[in-house]
Amino acid sequence: MSKIFDTAKKAGLDGFMLALLAMIFLAWLWPYPGMKESPVPLSEISTFAVSIIFFFYGLKLSPEKLRTGLVNWKLHVMVHLSTFVLFPLLALAFRPLFKTDESQTLWLAIFFLTALPSTVSSSVVMVSIAKGNIPAAIFNASISSLIGVFITPLWMGLVMDAGQGYASAGQGSPGHFDLLSVVGKLSLQVLLPVCAGIALNKSWGHFAEQHKKYIRYFDQSSILLIVYTSFCESFGEHLFSSLGIKEIVFLGIGMLTLFFGIYFLLTFISNLLHFNQEDRVTAVFCGSKKSLVQGAVMSKVLFPGAQAGLMLLPIMIYHALQLIVASIIAQRMARMDEEEAGRIIN
Repeated sequence: MSKIFDTAKKAGLDGFMLALLAMIFLAWLWPYPGMKESPVPLSEISTFAVSIIFFFYGLKLSPEKLRTGLVNWKLHVMVHLSTFVLFPLLALAFRPLFKTDESQTLWLAIFFLTALPSTVSSSVVMVSIAKGNIPAAIFNASISSLIGVFITPLWMGLVMDAGQGYASAGQGSPGHFDLLSVVGKLSLQVLLPVCAGIALNKSWGHFAEQHKKYIRYFDQSSILLIVYTSFCESFGEHLFSSLGIKEIVFLGIGMLTLFFGIYFLLTFISNLLHFNQEDRVTAVFCGSKKSLVQGAVMSKVLFPGAQAGLMLLPIMIYHALQLIVASIIAQRMARMDEEEAGRIIN
């Protein structure tokens, strides 16, 4: 059994990923505790926990780290254009393939994934493993989360206002997406706690660093709670009745294709711009990732109720695949770098 877990860990399937799958299964088996009718307000508890997550995130983020990353502007522009422009444009290009009402809803969930900011911790970890530009990775991943508070709702507003069929999934009256309301809620839940954490970094940053293991457990537990409550509503309203094994498999193949498409495009552009090896590593890992944390948070604001679980499905699949594939690529890059260093020494 231990060998199976070791193999799964090497492939990127850690305990957190297995716990995510367990939460989905539990929501399917027992959805009542996470639904609105439940006497226990799990959804409100998860909303409060999210603000604490981002407060601790800001607490670990020193202003010095942000200033260090400001220098390499070409790399930063490339990463954020990939995250907030290239990804959504690719999703829009494939929209005509989704013709039925059910498939259009699935496409909206995929588009939601493409509009999300880059992930923070795993991007920095992968860049570190592959011996990339770590300060630039920290800067890009951090700024991406803050930019996403404004850019992601803007993209979703443009798409959902353009399609009458999406109105029921969003905010406000039919055919209208209340962008200011969404940005306001996300600013209170994400931006304000992050800024408060950054402001207290000098006094309490050491506390966050000393207890980062327990903070990570809290982060993961909060995301598990969000996933559980979101899928409870979706299973309770039978939103997955139109999705079979074949659709899930095709969605997984699509997510894998999306990752590799972005990865090779960023590699090609990095070479055109004559980035050094460290910057190329940072560009491909930071620019090809999407944040499950931000996806879970924003789904609760953008798609209240039963729609949230369905909207989380593509990002959960993409999150698992990006961890597995990126982990393999990062370890391969690290081995190649070590072999190259060995040849130079010899």
